[in-house]
Amino acid sequence: MIKYDPLWATLKRKGVSQYQLINEYKISAGQLSRLRANANISTHTLNMLCEILDCELSDLAVYVREK
Repeated sequence: MIKYDPLWATLKRKGVSQYQLINEYKISAGQLSRLRANANISTHTLNMLCEILDCELSDLAVYVREK
């Protein structure tokens, strides 16, 4: 399972709020909801977040093996 837990720490470290992602960077509230739920999102969204936050994919997501 892909988990987006690192994203929230990266946002805090970079000083970017969810409000800014929605209003300044045009990330939809629906996408943020899907990220909070560890649901499927597109690679386009991951690419946008990497560009916005100037970070690596590993700063956004982690793979956790399901038992």
